Amino acid sequence: MYRLGITVCLVLASLVFFGQESPKDAVRKACQDYIDAFYLGDTLAVTRTFSPHLNKFGYWKDDKTKEYVFEGYMTYEQAFAYAKNISETKKYPGPKAPKEIVVLDVMNHIACAKIVAWWGVDYLQLSHSDGVWTIQQVIWEGPLEK
Repeated sequence: MYRLGITVCLVLASLVFFGQESPKDAVRKACQDYIDAFYLGDTLAVTRTFSPHLNKFGYWKDDKTKEYVFEGYMTYEQAFAYAKNISETKKYPGPKAPKEIVVLDVMNHIACAKIVAWWGVDYLQLSHSDGVWTIQQVIWEGPLEK
């Protein structure tokens, strides 16, 4: 009976330990939510992972001048509306559109990741609070150079 109790405790402990997601995997999931929001129009991904205080801005290369110009800011509300529009219009990128996630660094409460998407390259800064990684800031540059 003693051995059975020890065995059950070890099995349960290993399930708890091995069932936990690493911080890097959790950051990767948050980055996948970012892609799903802008590729699939997943508004649940926006509410789950984007900070209400989102600060997203970037630079777009002008076709005529070949200079990068400031493209403006995107708030949480604008990101939600953008995702909703994608969902409603069904204007999804093609199946071969790039969706690369590179988690650059994960610390206790902050992380940084690089996203390569159909529009260009985004760098995400995330924070960890109450067990959830949220996207706080994004700076991007486009279009994606081939």
